[in-house]
Amino acid sequence: MDVVLSVAGVSKVYASGQRALEPVNLDIRRGEIFALLGPNGAGKTTLISIICGIVTPSTGTVTVLGHDAQRDFRSARRAIGLVPQELSVDMFETVLATVKFSRRLFGRAPDNAYVEQVLRDLSLWDKRDAKIRELSGGMKRRVLIAKALSHEPDILFLDEPTVGVDVALRRDMWKLVHRLRAKGTTIILTTHYIEEAEEMADRVGVIDKGRIILVEDKAALMKKLGKRRMAITLQTPMAAVPSALEGWSVALDDEGKTLVYTFDSENEHIPILLAKLGELGIGYSDLETHKSSLEDIFVDLVERKDAA
Repeated sequence: MDVVLSVAGVSKVYASGQRALEPVNLDIRRGEIFALLGPNGAGKTTLISIICGIVTPSTGTVTVLGHDAQRDFRSARRAIGLVPQELSVDMFETVLATVKFSRRLFGRAPDNAYVEQVLRDLSLWDKRDAKIRELSGGMKRRVLIAKALSHEPDILFLDEPTVGVDVALRRDMWKLVHRLRAKGTTIILTTHYIEEAEEMADRVGVIDKGRIILVEDKAALMKKLGKRRMAITLQTPMAAVPSALEGWSVALDDEGKTLVYTFDSENEHIPILLAKLGELGIGYSDLETHKSSLEDIFVDLVERKDAA
């Protein structure tokens, strides 16, 4: 798959000495949805700001569709649409005028049909003559997306796009992202909402304290690092795990009323364990399984890094 964005050795150290970003190497593929996960202050926005030319890197290079983001800033920036966290619009301007102005800023010729389609896709066409200050918070967020799409970028950055919006609007935005990808747009999403990445991403990057901890296909990551848990409700509580079950990843919970078996997707021996319980005369009344979410994996990765 073609690489549309390449980040090589990019770091950021401010004049105060604060290291906001350690050297980052990252390639983004054409047409993918890439989710960059990390807690607040991890370096997500700093990295995006460097890629988009808002912040100057201390070291490294950014290449966008073959254009060096520092030496050929205009060409690189024209390929990128950015939806920032904060509202950055003229509150007394209309929706339609704001989006048209954004298109002109990037040197694009007027195209009323394209602008209309963008606004319709975002359910903003009926609000085209409304002043932005008259819109709800969710509609203002949609205007930011329309501005970012106004010049037909190949790459769209969504920096914490659903912060402060309700669940219904968040799901609408997920649908929009999938529609954009279907049209060929490459999307980079930063978020600390794990469910957002789990819902949308093809690949996941984890950043913490300015360092990229991991980059992996989402499905492969969940298969490799995801754990499963089976809770076996016992008919008779136990004081301790029987010696015959030593070597199994089992533990007691709920004051000995539940036997918990932890395993990965490639090392599942549930039937063997249940048969073993039968041999030992251990009765049970219920079974419940739980599969790790991307959030579980993320927390585990960050905790492991902190402990290292």
